[in-house]
Amino acid sequence: MVNRKFVMITGSTSGLGFELAKLFANDGYDVAMSGSSEDIYQSAKEIEKLGVEAYPFKADASTYDDVEEFWKFVKSKDRKLDSAVLNVGIGMGGSFLENDLQEELKLIDINISGTVHMAKRVVQDMVPNKEGDILIVSSVSATLPTPYETVYGPSKAFGFMFAESLREELKETGVNVTAMLPGATNTSFHHNAGMDSTYFGDEKNKNNKELVAQQGYEALKNELDHVVCGDEATKKEAEENKQTPEEVKAAKHAEKAKPNQ
Repeated sequence: MVNRKFVMITGSTSGLGFELAKLFANDGYDVAMSGSSEDIYQSAKEIEKLGVEAYPFKADASTYDDVEEFWKFVKSKDRKLDSAVLNVGIGMGGSFLENDLQEELKLIDINISGTVHMAKRVVQDMVPNKEGDILIVSSVSATLPTPYETVYGPSKAFGFMFAESLREELKETGVNVTAMLPGATNTSFHHNAGMDSTYFGDEKNKNNKELVAQQGYEALKNELDHVVCGDEATKKEAEENKQTPEEVKAAKHAEKAKPNQ
C-alpha cells in the first residue's frame, strides 16, 4: 500500500504547474498531471526523478469530455486525493475588436468552465474525507481591468472570487481553498498569448517562476485565503490596486499590453 500523499495538478507540462509539481514531489507527493500536448509525458518523467510516482494524462481542458476523462484517470489510481491544483489557463493578447471569437470562447471554456467543472469533482471528493487542500491559480490581473487582454483578465477575476467564495462555503468541512495570484512570470505564458511585442514580452519585466511557485505552495500549506506571488514590486502593485480607480488602472495596463505597431 502506498503511503505517499497524492496531488493532481492541471496544466502541469511546464511553467507554474510544473514548478508546483516539483514542490509537491519534493515533499513526497505522487502527482497526477494533465497537459494539452505530448510533452506532458516527458514532464512526468522529470517529476519521477524526484523519487515519486507521476501519472501523466493528455487532455484538452477546453472540452467537457477531456476534463471529465482526466478526473476519471485521477480516480482510477484508487488513491485518497490530498491536494488539487487547478492551474490550467491560457491568455490572449490583442484587441477585442480584432481577436477571433472562437479563441476567446475557448479561453473562457478553459479558464472558467474547466475550473468550475474540475472544482466540482474535487470538492465532492474531498468533503466526505473532511480534509484536503485546493489551490486555484488566478492572477494579479484579477485586481484590475486588463485592456488588450480584455477576456483574459476577467476570467482570472472569476477564478479569484470563485476561490474566495468556495473557501467560505467549505470553512467547516476541513477542506482548505487558497487563491494564488502571480504577477507576470518568466514562463512561456505571454509568448503563447501572442504578447511578445508588448511590455510583457520582455523577460526583465517578469518574476522568477520558482519564487512564484514557492510562494503559492507555502500559502496553500499555511491555509491562507490568497497570496500575491512575485517580488516586492508585484505585491505593492496589487496592494495599490485596491485604492486606485478602475479607469486609472485600465489606462496603465493598456500601455503595457497594447501591441507595438
